[in-house]
Amino acid sequence: MSYSQFKSLASVKEAFGITTREGVRFLPELSSLEPSQMLQQYLAFGMPIATATGSEKVRSELLITPILIEVRQILKQSIGFFSGEEFTVDESVGLNGVCDFLLSRSPALIEIEAPVFTLVEAKKADLRLGLGQCAAEMVAAQRFNAMKGQPIEMIYGAVSSGTQWRFMRLMGQELTIDVTDYPVMPVGQILAYLVWMAGS
Repeated sequence: MSYSQFKSLASVKEAFGITTREGVRFLPELSSLEPSQMLQQYLAFGMPIATATGSEKVRSELLITPILIEVRQILKQSIGFFSGEEFTVDESVGLNGVCDFLLSRSPALIEIEAPVFTLVEAKKADLRLGLGQCAAEMVAAQRFNAMKGQPIEMIYGAVSSGTQWRFMRLMGQELTIDVTDYPVMPVGQILAYLVWMAGS
């Protein structure tokens, strides 16, 4: 098995004894952050292309990557950013494979270092289809941090089409799913949420 084999939340719950809470907002009320002019221009140019072609790869490259890089810039390069990286934690239970995006509280960029705090899965349409895979990656991050002696209380996850974002939080064995789909525009709100996750 690998992360991509977890097609549903039910499969993650069964495999790892996770309980879920749905429809609970855990994101605080935050003021939007002012995006850089570069990000604004990039999204303005990329949005029509990404929404027209619709592929996960294009949406990842043109919409999600620039936002996550902007978060790293806002945080003065204090976090690690990984895209399409192998993240094998425990192959025997399916916690292996490639993560679309991974953020760490270590600034290292060559190898993933603990603690990992956010995983983002890209999907082109129905965000529900990515929840199981993202949840499995969150479990892996939790175990990875513990193995490296740097456990943190909460792991965050997001499934994004580029134009919409849905967020989750793993705390212990409880996975909270905010079923609200947050629009990418205005992008300052998404930036605020992601920056908050880095420090919470």
